[in-house]
Amino acid sequence: VAMETVSLEHQIQSVQRHIAFLKKEQMELLHDLHLEILRLQKHCSELTHDLEMKELEARQQDVLDRELEEKCRVMEAQLQEKEKDNLELRKELQHKETLVAALRSSLRSKERRFLEELKRRSHRVTILDTELQKQTEAAAYLS
Repeated sequence: VAMETVSLEHQIQSVQRHIAFLKKEQMELLHDLHLEILRLQKHCSELTHDLEMKELEARQQDVLDRELEEKCRVMEAQLQEKEKDNLELRKELQHKETLVAALRSSLRSKERRFLEELKRRSHRVTILDTELQKQTEAAAYLS
């Protein structure tokens, strides 16, 4: 019976060592799990922050995009207005070029008539001058 008691005490001590070992392993595992939970919580916070920053940037980019689209619409409207103005100015310029061409033609025609009239009068002056000289000579001869 004493031997059985010693053997039973050894078994109890062995079981107690196993229990202490398992408790120690369990405590280490719990500690490691807590550390992993903290690491994952930190990582989750970082990812949440990154996501919020990206959403903020996306909203800001959307605002910028809308502003640029509005500026583009305004610029396109201004461009169309300028093109319309340019078309009107081209028509006006073409009309004035036509008037200038007509005035040049008229001026050339008047210049031609003036030169012809000048030639005709010069010829007439020459004829009258010749007649005057003949009459002067005749008058001198007669006197």
